[in-house]
Amino acid sequence: MIHLPVVKANERVFKITPEEAPTHDLRDELFQLEKEGELEVIRVPEPYMEVKTKYGRTKKIPLEKTWHHKSCGQCGHIPGYSTSIFWLNRAFGLDYYDPTDQTSCTAWNYYASATSNPEAQAAVAIRNFASAHEVGYFPLIHCGTSFGHYKEVRHALVHQHDLRRKVRDIMKKLGKKLVIPEEIVHYSEWVLAMRDRIAERQVIDMSHITATVHPACHYHKLIEEDAVYESEIYGAQRTAIVTASLQALGINVADYSSWFDCCGFGFRHILVSRDFSRSFSVQRKIEVMKEEANPDIVVTHDTGCVTTLDQSQVAGKAHNMKVGLPVMADSQVAALAMGAHPYKVLQLHWHNTDNKPFLRKLGIDVDKKWAEFQAECDLIKAGKKEYLTWEDAEK
Repeated sequence: MIHLPVVKANERVFKITPEEAPTHDLRDELFQLEKEGELEVIRVPEPYMEVKTKYGRTKKIPLEKTWHHKSCGQCGHIPGYSTSIFWLNRAFGLDYYDPTDQTSCTAWNYYASATSNPEAQAAVAIRNFASAHEVGYFPLIHCGTSFGHYKEVRHALVHQHDLRRKVRDIMKKLGKKLVIPEEIVHYSEWVLAMRDRIAERQVIDMSHITATVHPACHYHKLIEEDAVYESEIYGAQRTAIVTASLQALGINVADYSSWFDCCGFGFRHILVSRDFSRSFSVQRKIEVMKEEANPDIVVTHDTGCVTTLDQSQVAGKAHNMKVGLPVMADSQVAALAMGAHPYKVLQLHWHNTDNKPFLRKLGIDVDKKWAEFQAECDLIKAGKKEYLTWEDAEK
């Protein structure tokens, strides 16, 4: 009989070893290709924070001069997700750029097996990168899907000469350069880098709140070596994203057994088998969280994850299942902690699962806040103003 050493999970030590990363550091090749005239690298602007990725590499996270690559799903389903990110930037007086010439990344089609061809996919990414570079800002990706997709696009462009040639020809027709960022940065990495500054400005006590975290698949499973990890968070055996940011706000982050599972969105599944997506989301995620942790809120950091975990609970409620957990993005929780308006900024009325009990537990007068928001809507309806401005949202 073979006897293998067994180490209990809580006794294991995850050693950060860059040499064991599944791929080599792509940035070295990027800079070499730039020297050879193949492409141009967009440098991370100062000031930036340095964080550690899964295998101990250093990743730069820009704090400002950021070009915000918005999410089509956020803008269409959960707009308070994006406005919370912008509100945080405004609250800190940071220099950021909200582009009007950005296109969708088209990654949903890619992961749902309905895409066109590699050069078209790569050209969309490079066009957006070039648009950021032209105005002197660095791309910050709001969507986890776009983030994962762009990392794969960058990997393909670095390693495939023919693909670079084809994309370069497309860019020439558009009057743009073939430019690739030094880092592909997700907004939740920015939130993590800013977590101590956010905590310094915290005005809502959250120390009595328990949250469960769903780490987005497209963040920590695609090009996994680029995700941020910290030894203080689960011994660096899970990504630090979201969890570290919530802990900085005093929130208790509770564990649950199905943390690694997909939220249920699954891309192709949500398109062709929506009932399966909803069932998976409720039975493998929400009900497990309720039974094992019974949190006040679920926090995640991707468009599809927030939408699926939140909106699937409507179907679960109709079948008397154990649902009723409000779902928010980390940017919304951070903005709320700093005093952002739950409806003017977080736009929580777009969420399906009832979040009013959570707000009341934080000591927020929900009826008063809703009346303030409704008053602004009445002015728009009466034709006295065209839309809600930042000044309206911040007063």
